[in-house]
Amino acid sequence: MQMCVLIFVGTNGETYFNTVALVSCVQNFPKSRGPVVGILKGFAGLGGAILTQIYAMIHSPDHASLIFMVAVGPAMVVIAVMFIVRPVGGHRQVQSTDGISFTFIYSVCLLLAAYLMGVMLVEDLVDLNHTVITIFTIILFILLLIPIVIPMSLSFCIEPRAPEEEPLLPEPQKQEPDSVQQDSSEVIFSEVEDEKPKEVDLLPASERRKRIAQLQTKLFQAAAEGAVRVRRRRGPHRGEDFTLMQALIKADFWLIFFSLLLGSGSGLTVIDNLGQMSQSLGYDNTHIFVSMISIWNFLGRIGGGYFSEIIVRDHAYPRPVAMAVAQLIMAVGHLFFAIGWPGEMYIGTLLIGLGYGAHWAIVPAAASELFGLKKFGALYNFLTLANPAGSLVFSGVIASSIYDHEAEKQAHRHHQQHQNWGSIFSAMFGGVDEAQKCEGAICFFLTSLIMSGFCVIAFVLSMILVYRTKIVYAHLYGKTSTTRLI
Repeated sequence: MQMCVLIFVGTNGETYFNTVALVSCVQNFPKSRGPVVGILKGFAGLGGAILTQIYAMIHSPDHASLIFMVAVGPAMVVIAVMFIVRPVGGHRQVQSTDGISFTFIYSVCLLLAAYLMGVMLVEDLVDLNHTVITIFTIILFILLLIPIVIPMSLSFCIEPRAPEEEPLLPEPQKQEPDSVQQDSSEVIFSEVEDEKPKEVDLLPASERRKRIAQLQTKLFQAAAEGAVRVRRRRGPHRGEDFTLMQALIKADFWLIFFSLLLGSGSGLTVIDNLGQMSQSLGYDNTHIFVSMISIWNFLGRIGGGYFSEIIVRDHAYPRPVAMAVAQLIMAVGHLFFAIGWPGEMYIGTLLIGLGYGAHWAIVPAAASELFGLKKFGALYNFLTLANPAGSLVFSGVIASSIYDHEAEKQAHRHHQQHQNWGSIFSAMFGGVDEAQKCEGAICFFLTSLIMSGFCVIAFVLSMILVYRTKIVYAHLYGKTSTTRLI
């Protein structure tokens, strides 16, 4: 009971860290949500490997010191930066150096991932002394501190304001005298969506903007003359600020949720059972694959944020396109596990790690774009319920049941081949652990096929979401957009 309470407190504390970091940074960088979420979630996934390397340097035989370090270390970092991190607004949210800065941080992330992979392989294959491990850890600290150069350099280099760096949002106090007119404009924009012919969305951007402006002018004039009665919209439109209750009645929100449940749930099933999967295929060093999938998970989060940002920024495509691509990659990875070809563990962990990690860079950014930033913390944490729900059903029920069934079948065949009472008595009373082990690709063959099918279903759900939101993203990121559509 005590362990249950401690785990409950600890995991909820990690959720608070995660929420605060995501909400603060997404609000401060609204025009670079993909890179920001990818970098933050990437380091969250790599944190275990970093702390493991630090503990290896401490070289303490007392495991309580590891727990103490994990408990005190993150808290000290948070207390140190809580007075520095703050929300910014206006022209400071868009800097001309943002592109270069994010490219620099991406480079550091890739270097850090490659370095940790190399260090883990060397420490696993070679018996190193404590001095070498300490040098490796010092280099790790240097790599972690390199990104601090960016804010320090920007704080000393104040650039003049460019026209594109004007405040992104009007100041609230400037809106108060014109509140009635603004409300009327919003109502007119809402009415435009009902009156606008569908073929207008297929026109070129310049012509579409012209047609919408003409329709708005006609509606303003008709409303002023009393010829039409303009209806007031009910609730926010996609791209505006939603509360959790408002989002729960939207089909787009549930498409994201179930797509995440099927995609990330199938990936977490592999991560949870990676030790048994590698053992069933005859691998002895199972921790190598655990370390590898952690690195691929990190790179998937970094790459998912970068790839999805290119999609929305350069092409104005919906961000869920990147999620659909990640789910197809995972479907192929599960097929590799099911087929059982030589080297399947290496290729499978690569594909599953990349696809699983990409989900956690794409989904938060997409949710913030479609449902706003005001209640982003509540929306994001509700979506994260898909991860444990998928793990509970897919790993705790499907994968474990199939594995136990195959293990029992193999044990039964083993008993038939040894028709003597001694072997049967030993299997019944002394070989419980052996009877529960399954060997060969058949152990996770059916599970992998089912998980691959779930990823295909998730891909279909993501593509439905892409179809439903393509106009929204065209106006959110289109270069000639003037209004935000439903």
